[in-house]
Amino acid sequence: MNTVLSRANSLFAFSLSVMAALTFGCFITTAFKDRTVPVDVRVSKVMLRNVDDFTGPRERSDLGFITFDLSADILYISVQYLTGMLNSSFSICLPSTPQKAITMESPAPSPRAPKMSLNQVVLWDKIVLRGENNKLNLRNTKSKYFFFDDGNGLRANKNITLTLSWNVVPNAGILPLVAGSGYTSLPFPEKYETPKSY
Repeated sequence: MNTVLSRANSLFAFSLSVMAALTFGCFITTAFKDRTVPVDVRVSKVMLRNVDDFTGPRERSDLGFITFDLSADILYISVQYLTGMLNSSFSICLPSTPQKAITMESPAPSPRAPKMSLNQVVLWDKIVLRGENNKLNLRNTKSKYFFFDDGNGLRANKNITLTLSWNVVPNAGILPLVAGSGYTSLPFPEKYETPKSY
């Protein structure tokens, strides 16, 4: 005859097995979904300055300022997955997805790091919680974070590409990094802007 303790142990083990199977089912229903959306990124203003970098070897570094327009409709992904199972970037909102982290990045090749073929800098980000507006329609938005280069790699650089990517924070499973299907490439100026003295 089984004691109360052994029956409780069996019930607990069975409950854990069922919860693990349900968690895996939630993960597998959304693991292979296409999460890309069209993104429209336009740059309206680019400025470049050569400033003292107090964080490194006391040399002057390039500092870029970008003003951009961004529009992306990530709402249809939310509606598409609201009819899905229980679970799920700069953006997929399933019923159990608590938040999305959206970032705008720019690769910036650096002359000090020639072995690195790609350097990425986060210029802007936003966290979208479930239930918030999922349509991004930004006009004349300045970069939220500094666009520094360790050296002078931004001046006269012809290949600065702005992309929008996002992570979906699921309740179970992997944390996918999704890139939007649109981007913009722009050249940086060949001359530095001089700060105005008052």
